Amino acid sequence: MSQPYLSATGMRGGYGKADILNGCDLTVEKGQIAVIVGPNGAGKSTAMKAVFGMLNLREGAVLLDGADITALTPQERVRKGMGFVPQTHNIFPTMTVEENLEMGAFIRQDDFRATMEQVYQLFPAVAEKRRQNAGELSGGQRQQVAVGRALMTRPSLLMLDEPTAGVSPIVMDELFDRIIEVARTGISILMVEQNARQALEIADIGYVLVQGANAYTDTGPALLADPEVRRTFLGG
Repeated sequence: MSQPYLSATGMRGGYGKADILNGCDLTVEKGQIAVIVGPNGAGKSTAMKAVFGMLNLREGAVLLDGADITALTPQERVRKGMGFVPQTHNIFPTMTVEENLEMGAFIRQDDFRATMEQVYQLFPAVAEKRRQNAGELSGGQRQQVAVGRALMTRPSLLMLDEPTAGVSPIVMDELFDRIIEVARTGISILMVEQNARQALEIADIGYVLVQGANAYTDTGPALLADPEVRRTFLGG
């Protein structure tokens, strides 16, 4: 068995003395879309923050491409190949779209214009507004800018915290289509989503968290077909 590209095992931790994660495990293979779903307060976003190093673990380990990165800062993890798009405050609203993307390339010493063109090809609506301030865009377009900015670091693992929060169903479908396109280039995706049913439809693997622990782990289609998962988490 080859090592998963991301392997986060036995994660236990939280804020202050209270543990929110209680032995949570997450693995993502190269080019896979992994989706974390579950009820409010289940620890979904906390699990992602732990993977990115924004939360100190009391127990557990995070490995990326076989290397133990548990002790690394978020900045160091970005240099190792992690990209993270938070749910809110994920763009610079007073900067243009192009300046936002340039900010995403802050760790690069090479010519990043080819990557910027790839982002514009992936998100044509963003390309049209490259000279506009990002704060003037619609919610869905701002999310595209945020994802594009993360892609400017050329990540091998892209983490998205609630990428479709607050957008219309049409925009959600479009964002999911773009996420599939990103995964097809070999980038691994780890995503937290409230729109569980739609997210599991595109998931290679799904994790249902309850109280900071794995309640169900399976392929997206298998979880969608599981009567207990449907009844408890997907509204029947």
